[in-house]
Amino acid sequence: MLKKLWLALSVGGFAFGACAAETVTTASPAVTPAAEQMVRQAIHSLSDKVQVDSIELAPIPGFYQVIASGKMVYVSADGRYMLDGDVVDLGQHANANDVAWARFRRNELAKLPVSEGILFAPPHPKYTVTVFTDVNCGYCRALHEQIAGFNKAGIAVKYLAWPREGVLTLAGRPTPTYTEMVSVWCAADPKAAFTAAKQGHAPKPTTCANPVKDEFNLGLKLGVDGTPTIFAPDGRTLGGFVTPEQLLQALQEGG
Repeated sequence: MLKKLWLALSVGGFAFGACAAETVTTASPAVTPAAEQMVRQAIHSLSDKVQVDSIELAPIPGFYQVIASGKMVYVSADGRYMLDGDVVDLGQHANANDVAWARFRRNELAKLPVSEGILFAPPHPKYTVTVFTDVNCGYCRALHEQIAGFNKAGIAVKYLAWPREGVLTLAGRPTPTYTEMVSVWCAADPKAAFTAAKQGHAPKPTTCANPVKDEFNLGLKLGVDGTPTIFAPDGRTLGGFVTPEQLLQALQEGG
């Protein structure tokens, strides 16, 4: 029964995220090494392919809040129970999952090199958002059609690659979208190639040392499950397709 439960949860992110690159577990200072080991053993008793990325004390007594391979769950202090779902603080009227996800995503995105991604920015941006994108998805293309509007509103857009087909086919070959996005990132002028690809003009096939696979894996780690996915500087998820006006309002509301 437990393994069936784990398989069901895997559809939401664990099994998909298991292909991500190996990372170092981040535990809260309040979590002892013994507790961290217990949580890891509890998770791995269901699937040894899951990558545990963060372990913190949960806002509900007797549980740890765990981020693993793009999913958040709660593990009891004795390692016997696992909860999968939102935890709402009725006193604060806040979703504890959203708060923890935002903190985790902000910290992980802060580790990216400044040169990472493809940046479309005004001279003096007020905000910079991170967008996981696919060059072929309709809403991604519609979003990029408004790039001038985002920049005019003072918003810089940093695109990271997230081919929806994944990196490899079931036969172990690079997917067509992954191959196209590598060609975009490796083009002599990535920004021009990116815009052309968004307009349906595939770039000349080419390859080089590129971050496309790493960016895809980062998306899995952060819980991305579709494109476009927009993250604010503070790690909040700001949705998928939005207008410049909607995005600016969401950024202003977050302070």
